[in-house]
Parts: sequence; C-alpha cells; structure tokens
Amino acid sequence: MDLHLTGKTVLITGASKGIGLSAARAFAAEGCHLHLAARNADALAAGRAEIEAAHKVRVTIHPSDLGAPGAMTALADSVGDIDVLINNAGDIPAGPIDALDIAAVRRGFDLKVLGYMELTKLFYARMKACGSGVILNDIGNSGENWDADYIAGSTGNAALMAFTRALGGVSLDDGIRVVGVNPGPVATDRMIKLMKRRALDNLGDEARWQDLFAHYPGGRPATPEEVADLMLFLASPRAGYITGTIVTIDGGIAAHGSIIKPRRPRN
Repeated sequence: MDLHLTGKTVLITGASKGIGLSAARAFAAEGCHLHLAARNADALAAGRAEIEAAHKVRVTIHPSDLGAPGAMTALADSVGDIDVLINNAGDIPAGPIDALDIAAVRRGFDLKVLGYMELTKLFYARMKACGSGVILNDIGNSGENWDADYIAGSTGNAALMAFTRALGGVSLDDGIRVVGVNPGPVATDRMIKLMKRRALDNLGDEARWQDLFAHYPGGRPATPEEVADLMLFLASPRAGYITGTIVTIDGGIAAHGSIIKPRRPRN
C-alpha cells in the first residue's frame, strides 16, 4: 500500500532509541525527511548515520534537553515547517502514591504532558497557516487502563488523551489532524525500567521483571516496530478522516482491564 508519505517532513522527539528511533526508521523507509530530537547526541548521530546509509532522505538531528526552559521554542525555530509532528519524548516516574517523588513527577509532567502541549501549540499555528498537517501523540495505555502502581503515569497519560481528543475534535476545520497512539508494554529500555518497578511492587524482587510477561497477551510485549507501523498509517493521507481519536496497541490489555494480574478461572 502506498501511504503517500514520500517527500513529507517529519519531526520526532525522543528519537534516539525505542519507539522514537523505530518510527524514524519507518518514516525514512517511506521516503520522509526527518528532524530527530533527543538528549543523547551520540545516539542521535548514530541513528542519522544508519538511516542515511539505508535511505535517500535528509536527516537533521537536534540534540537537546527538551525539558529545559525554552527548549521547545528553540527546537521549533530550528526545525521550521513540517508536515508531521510525532510527540514522543517523555518519561513519567513509576510507582504507587506512597512512593512518588513529587519533584521527579513534576519534571516528568513538564517534559511529557506540558511538553506535548507546548510543541503542539508551536506547530499547530504553522500547520494552520499552511492548511494541512498531522500531530501524533505517543501516549500510553495506562491513560485508559488506570493503574495505581503507575499512578503518575496514568494521570499524565489520561490528561494527554483528553488533550488529543479535545484538539483533534476541531482541528480538521484547520486542515490538521490530531491523533494519538496508546501502546501497552513495548520492548524498549524504558519498559524494562517500568517493569522492574512493577516486579518490586508486586513480586518483591525487581530482578523478576521478566516473570510478568506470563500475564501479557501472547506472553510478550509489543515491538517498537509494531507501534511505528501504526504511527505510519495514522500519519498518512490514507487516514485522512481520522482525528480526535486514540488507537490502542496493547494486545487487549486495556480491554481486559489488567496488565499483570492472573486471569480469573472460568466457571
């Protein structure tokens, strides 16, 4: 299927690894030019070299701590006009309410929740002036599958779901689509960190984090490539009438209502 993305320009934040880097590879394979932003300059440079060696596209990297004051505005000024914005940078701390480090939670909200909102505001105005554009928010299924062991993440993700739906509900009048994806557990470095916290809270030993896979659909997490493929479709003109909605990719976890608890026996 031709997704009609060739020649489009895409900005991806949090693009040095995990879902962000997989998305960069996927969009490059479709012929998109890329702006990649993340904190790790060396990892960004390695990603650029890999992608440029494999595809005839332009890749510009923007090493930056996007949580720093003024960083989002500086990034937008450096990037210029784009066709697609992928908001992906962010890491809200895991843990139940009694274990929260509120200062760390505040930093996480500043980068992910307020960061998504700020970068969207900056690029929405430009896209509106052009009469077209796509803004895609990588959120997380804990925003719909509320989890007391990930209380801050559930709260932040629920806020971003509301933001995506509210803005996407009116954005097509400006020629812009605003959509989201809600991955469940994905095989990334960040997932390992979160699952170690879950294993500590639920099994008393963070080293047993892989034991939790037994409760996942199919006995595994999603791959970053599966999430990237969903992003490709949603960002493409093939999804031209999809806006104000979030697509969940979690193997049915949110529908089941649990991520690590055993299923109840059937009568």
